[in-house]
Amino acid sequence: MCRLMGSEEYFSDRRCIWVNGPVIVGAGPSGLATAACLRDQEVPFVVVERSDCIASLWQKRTYDRLKLHLPKKFCQLPKMPFPDHYPEYPTKRQFIDYLESYASRFEIKSEFNTCVESARFDETSGLWRVRTSSMTAAGEEMEYICRWLVVATGENAERVVPEINGLKKEFDGEVIHACEYKSGEKYRGKRVLVVGCGNSGMEVSLDLANHNAMPSMVVRSSVHVLPREIMGKSTFGISMMMMKWLPLWLVDKLLLILSWLVLGSLAKYGLKRPTIGPMELKSKTGKTPVLDIGALEKIKSGDIEIVPAIKRFSRCHVELVDGQKLDIDAVVLATGYRSNVPSWLQESEFFSENGFPKSPFPNAWKGKSGLYAAGFTRKGLAGASADAVNIAQDIGNVWREETKRLKMRRNVGHRRCISVA
Repeated sequence: MCRLMGSEEYFSDRRCIWVNGPVIVGAGPSGLATAACLRDQEVPFVVVERSDCIASLWQKRTYDRLKLHLPKKFCQLPKMPFPDHYPEYPTKRQFIDYLESYASRFEIKSEFNTCVESARFDETSGLWRVRTSSMTAAGEEMEYICRWLVVATGENAERVVPEINGLKKEFDGEVIHACEYKSGEKYRGKRVLVVGCGNSGMEVSLDLANHNAMPSMVVRSSVHVLPREIMGKSTFGISMMMMKWLPLWLVDKLLLILSWLVLGSLAKYGLKRPTIGPMELKSKTGKTPVLDIGALEKIKSGDIEIVPAIKRFSRCHVELVDGQKLDIDAVVLATGYRSNVPSWLQESEFFSENGFPKSPFPNAWKGKSGLYAAGFTRKGLAGASADAVNIAQDIGNVWREETKRLKMRRNVGHRRCISVA
């Protein structure tokens, strides 16, 4: 039995809601940017978010000392710049405040505690069916019916926890992922192994060293480390400017020369550079170069120890592949994140098995049958903003054309009624 209630229908214990516009999955920066651009196009939408707040990655899964790695002009969302009084590299708290102001300004009200269980395109009706469940105790199930689906769950939806011999069953110390790490204060005087040497691994190691812990950082493979600024200018900004005029290989060569002049040779500290340049590597694999904000100084002074790959853990030790054995009290897994799209989106033409669109940038934002992706370009907040603008314009064009036709039909019908009368 089906009971109609405006735009809602009830099928047994599951409520069905018709959305007169797109459903946006995810209330992080990508989802908020898309919603704001749709609001500007006067297109209605619904945002569903599994957490109880916007930007849950920033609010709940980042360390206290975090700042934006890039200058604020590269990180602002469409149609609203950062406040003038914000520093060049806003803090975590400032960025969250900015996002909350952004949501308020564009009247973005998300459906929180709503987890998408599945989303599939119904060929018969030509509509998307998005099945959700409530994360609250009630556990209510709902199904949203819509013409357009925007996937904005991002590149970092789920933590990556590697299987390491002995870590789960034998090691007695504390083991956390970097998303659970807040501050090095509790590790003062302790020996901490940081697994991973990306931006998170470097920053966690730096924070631990600043709190008088004894961090060792595992570097399994080569890594590009660049200064955050060169001669007072953002390294990222310099690279973006050069890429407008120069081929990628030459941009990389110039970046590496400038980095060597600022940082010196890093190989003697256990940090070997990849054979591919930093910008080419990011373009091909999505692997972001590390922007140094002080960790290298601690590495050179010995306050952060660089160690090779792990062989196995025992009760209070770690054995490395070179035969070393280290006494450790805790482990921080700075091993990254992954997309969770394959776990709920029932579609294989647009998204690949790794949860990223198959088409490369700049064509990764639009699929078929009203499917869109925001924030999967591996180009940070600037890439997410570009996606949001493109998606809103594309949906807005269709929306305006259909609204225009509908008004014309209504006017014709009204004139016919008058003539009959």
